Amino acid sequence: MTEENLQRVMHEMPYGLYIIGSKEAGTGDGEARVNGMMADWVMQVSFDPRLVAVSFENDSHTLGNVREHRFFTANLLSADKESMELARPFAQPYAGSKVEGRPAAESEKVHYKLDGLPYHLTAKGCPVLSGAMAWFECQAEQFLEIGDHTLVVGRVLDGAVARQAEPMTSTYTGWTYSG
Repeated sequence: MTEENLQRVMHEMPYGLYIIGSKEAGTGDGEARVNGMMADWVMQVSFDPRLVAVSFENDSHTLGNVREHRFFTANLLSADKESMELARPFAQPYAGSKVEGRPAAESEKVHYKLDGLPYHLTAKGCPVLSGAMAWFECQAEQFLEIGDHTLVVGRVLDGAVARQAEPMTSTYTGWTYSG
């Protein structure tokens, strides 16, 4: 089987789409920023204790935040037009230079994807999107380097369902993340 065929097969796998919120370390003035990234490799891995796993690219800005701060949120979006619009800014990487072939001006940009979006912070300082249908907050317990990604296992500390809806998936959006 060729790499192209394998990639086509992997594109067919459906995934949920989540916005992972994180808090950066405080700057010199003590002010910490928050950020978010889109993730689709998220799953529950244990009932007792309640654990989830999230897979991050090894050079992910959010992974760095989680390593330092140890907490993160997962925001579940619904399969509707409003959530599609909410998700769009998160399809952009934090560092513009991460996308090959961009013009220099675009490559130099840093994207704080929560700027201008309504959210609130948890007690641990992680963002919860106002438009999320549900969310949960985790404390990172394990970091497992696996290929070009790091699997973070987090203990679920808190969460809520804001409204009942069908969750957003790659099948609904048509977006894929399969390398």
